[in-house]
Amino acid sequence: MENTQGKSWQHLRSEAGPDLIIFRARFDWLQNPRNDSQMRAVVLESADWVNIVALTPEQKIVLVNQYRFGIRQATLEIPAGLVEAGEPPLQAAQRELREETGYTSEEWVELGWVQANPAFMSNRCFLWLAKNVVQSHATQLDVGEDVRIETLPWDDLRQAIQDGRTRNPFTLLSLSQVFDLRGGLVRPR
Repeated sequence: MENTQGKSWQHLRSEAGPDLIIFRARFDWLQNPRNDSQMRAVVLESADWVNIVALTPEQKIVLVNQYRFGIRQATLEIPAGLVEAGEPPLQAAQRELREETGYTSEEWVELGWVQANPAFMSNRCFLWLAKNVVQSHATQLDVGEDVRIETLPWDDLRQAIQDGRTRNPFTLLSLSQVFDLRGGLVRPR
């Protein structure tokens, strides 16, 4: 077998695909460095995302229970949303937390970012911790949102994870940056 280490996939061209509202499809033509074959790859372009672990002064986690069209059922998740064009990720996290839940915070900790799904997506997901959140505003939901806000102590949320009531991977990833999903708090308060 030929050693292809050090060789890169060659990008030959791109073609615009359909606009899918929150995604735009793009078709990239690439050349495989292993065998020189050409292929068309589908890429979904999207704005970056933010996910927020919001903790109240009582150490309860702010969650949203909302209907998800892809699975046709409600899910229990942390607040999250899209980063608007030109908006810094922290500002997007603050806006999304306020709009979805009415909660705000003066204490923000950046938990890092991940590639949403690099196999076929171009965006990143920024993870944030908001400490000592307080409910200070009315919610401002988008027309397609119907959100019920819940606050749960860690033990109840951990039970929801173990029972399979919380399965969103970005929720689980974000929570794992703050809590030991099998035990308690990872990050010092």
